[in-house]
Amino acid sequence: MTAWAAPGTAFADPKPTPSATASGAASAPGALEEVSRQIDDLYRQAAAATDAYNLAVEQTAQQSARIVKLAQEIVKGQEKIKALKDQAGATARMQYRNGGLPPGAQLMLSGNPDTFLDAAGSLRQGEQAAQGLLSELTRTQDDLAAYSKDATAQWKDLEANRVKKEAAKKDITEKIAAAEKIQADMKEQERRRLADLEAKKASDAQTAWLNTGVLKDAGTGASEQGTKAVKFATDQIGKRYVWGAAGPDTFDCSGLTSQAWLAAGHPIPRTSQEQWAQLPHVAIKDMRPGDLVIYFADATHVGMYIGNGAIVHAPRPGRTVTITGAGSMPILGVVRPG
Repeated sequence: MTAWAAPGTAFADPKPTPSATASGAASAPGALEEVSRQIDDLYRQAAAATDAYNLAVEQTAQQSARIVKLAQEIVKGQEKIKALKDQAGATARMQYRNGGLPPGAQLMLSGNPDTFLDAAGSLRQGEQAAQGLLSELTRTQDDLAAYSKDATAQWKDLEANRVKKEAAKKDITEKIAAAEKIQADMKEQERRRLADLEAKKASDAQTAWLNTGVLKDAGTGASEQGTKAVKFATDQIGKRYVWGAAGPDTFDCSGLTSQAWLAAGHPIPRTSQEQWAQLPHVAIKDMRPGDLVIYFADATHVGMYIGNGAIVHAPRPGRTVTITGAGSMPILGVVRPG
């Protein structure tokens, strides 16, 4: 088996946002590495904010659907209460008309003990039915109050997630703009040197990872669904990375993996952090094509393993969906959707 050793995206651990590097600063000894670190930091922070944005979008959609369902239940509850009140009123009027006389008077007027006993039994049944109506009315009113309380809570959560989404969006755009400005301020020769440095860092990381022998016993056979997911993901190669995007023309990292598994008939969480938190974990040595490789300590990047030591992923702004070495970035772990 020939393991993939091509360069990929490499990021450092997130740190506070650095100040932009002035044009030409990368010419100084060691300055290029510092510029690379600054850019990586900014894109890593943007990736973390993107996960927060995607989660807020997903939760907002779920809460909106929940509110619609609660509204439907509230309408049904109100209609049921009206019907129960009408029925209870009719029952009460009938009891008043038929049960106003004392039992002794009813017996004298009837002149027939059997008729009287039948009427008394019917009256008791009517009373029991009326009591049942009142109990059902109380239960329905309680349900309606619970639905209303739940709807109010969902509205509050919806607004909170809207605020989170807007804050994350602002953070993302600021970090990406800062990273792009650093690169725009560099001379063309410096940008080429920076690209070479990033490629070398990724290649070195992949080589070191392969040299550990971690793939010695790695599986090569994907499940039927895994094969479909890999095909979908690799069919997207060349499409642009756009944060918050989940196809069909642009993707972010978790947008690509979630859509790939959706196309395979197995929906998974939208964000890389939720994919890491909710999907079954497998050992790196046991991973197979279709598994998801989660990167960095905060689980803010994800790629899909396609075999031979490689992943397909949507790297970051300014890049396109591509294949790279699975070990070119710090691996947190591997999860298996199905």
